[in-house]
Amino acid sequence: MKAVQLNKEQKFEFVNIEQAELGANDVRVKVHATGICGSDTHKIATGWKYDLPAVMGHEFSGEIVEIGNGVTNRKIGDRVVGMPLIPCRECLYCEQGHYGMCEDYKMIGTHFNGGFGENLVLPAVNTLDIGDMDYEQAALIEPVAVAMHAVLNIGVELGDTAVVLGSGAIGMFAMKCLELAGAKEIIAVDIDNNTLEFVKGHGATKTINSLEEDLEAKVMEYTNGLGADIVLECAGSKITQEQALLLAKKHGKIGYVGIAYADVMMHERAFENIFRREYTLKGFWNSYSAPFPGRAWTNVIDFVNNGRLNLDGIVSHRFALNQTAEAFDMILSRKEPYNKVMILPQEVAK
Repeated sequence: MKAVQLNKEQKFEFVNIEQAELGANDVRVKVHATGICGSDTHKIATGWKYDLPAVMGHEFSGEIVEIGNGVTNRKIGDRVVGMPLIPCRECLYCEQGHYGMCEDYKMIGTHFNGGFGENLVLPAVNTLDIGDMDYEQAALIEPVAVAMHAVLNIGVELGDTAVVLGSGAIGMFAMKCLELAGAKEIIAVDIDNNTLEFVKGHGATKTINSLEEDLEAKVMEYTNGLGADIVLECAGSKITQEQALLLAKKHGKIGYVGIAYADVMMHERAFENIFRREYTLKGFWNSYSAPFPGRAWTNVIDFVNNGRLNLDGIVSHRFALNQTAEAFDMILSRKEPYNKVMILPQEVAK
């Protein structure tokens, strides 16, 4: 099959490779759409730390074209989204249903061939039916589920005011989920005015450019001097990771969703707010719960299919499979503004 591999020199190559073998409990998915995740670009920017060569891509959807002889819950022709995390199902956390905490998990797109290829193999239990959903929208389900997992577990109450730090894909999806959960005001924070303008149509009721305005003062202005009921940190920046501790009200809830890419050092006042304001702090890793893959995934599929979660207009760029390197170059060099970037593995550009 055709695929794009990250080679041992950590360069993308468009190549022909052998298809993965199909196990008794596996399905083969013809991949129709694969999203590029922020973690993908970070791994390229900082250096791939796993075995090479590798076929990346963990946000994918497609059609089942082959099933193992032990599969009973799927059939050829099913339109599905894939869950990239393969838990060991044997450790303490898996036994408790906390699959995201698995001590020995593997990932499609890291340990096994991912969505930057014409097809891939994964366990049948790692697929969910998407109905008539568009394949590109279905490839967004994985990052939306990450945001949904945080919102489901932070404890949103009807009428809450929320601040979302970082208006990239996960931040924007968090805004949409907060809106579904009943948040009254959703204040989007970013340092890019184009991004802030975009999220006004995707859940944000107010926006703040923290480079141009006094972030803390504006949040207090918007919350009658109290601070926000909920703050979700979705930027993965050491700056916003500290700022989150300045923006919540007393007894407020703070959720950390963005990945920490550097040491976080904080000022005394920010740290003291944790106990002086009696914050509740929670971290959210990935999107999985019991029964696998959990409510975050099934909620997103249901909300999209019943029209309550609108993912139209999220994808800004589409690239054929052999243009994957070009797509990553566009993102890493920030040559132009983008929202979600999609690879279409069944297309080859001439």
